[in-house]
Amino acid sequence: MKIAVIDYGMGNLRSVTHALEHVAPSEEIILTRDPAVIAAADKVVFPGQGAMRDCMRELVERGLRDVVLDTAKRKPFLGICVGAQLLFELSEEGGNVPALSVFPGQVVRFPAERMVQGEERLKVPHMGWNEVRQTRSHPLWQGIPSGERFYFVHSYYMHTPDDSLTVGESAYPFTFTVAVARANIFATQFHPEKSHTAGLKLLSNFIAWNGVA
Repeated sequence: MKIAVIDYGMGNLRSVTHALEHVAPSEEIILTRDPAVIAAADKVVFPGQGAMRDCMRELVERGLRDVVLDTAKRKPFLGICVGAQLLFELSEEGGNVPALSVFPGQVVRFPAERMVQGEERLKVPHMGWNEVRQTRSHPLWQGIPSGERFYFVHSYYMHTPDDSLTVGESAYPFTFTVAVARANIFATQFHPEKSHTAGLKLLSNFIAWNGVA
């Protein structure tokens, strides 16, 4: 089986690739920017890190936008961090940057006036470990208890009017969506490749997943 990790020059793609190699040593993990290789892969991982405007520009300039949209329609597809955010319609980061519109909704910044817990002012970006509450079952949650902790680094979060998309939530300090899923797509705001045992289990579940929720 071939798993393509999309390389559009944004983020620590090697850590994602190494984590997949760790959980699936017998599979072919390919870090690639070749649309033909991505289109031919059995499964696709769409990671990312950095500013949304830069990520979208690199995706377009490298000729990867169309193959991302195509594979997101028909293959087991895992979005991570900005790779999850890019699946929505637009992002406030950089001034309402249009994204891929796979899912309805926007990527919005943590509002300064709400970043208070008791007498403590919380920092943005939200960085570090946080509990993830599973809002519905999914094959990628198999063997991972609700409330498990995952690693986050972000200043913006996914907001969708379609509640059925949300499969995981966290709180910082208010509740927000951290994992979404529909059909063959599963996408997370947190970094499973940096989340030790729970993250590796999620990646292992993705390797085993047939793309049916």
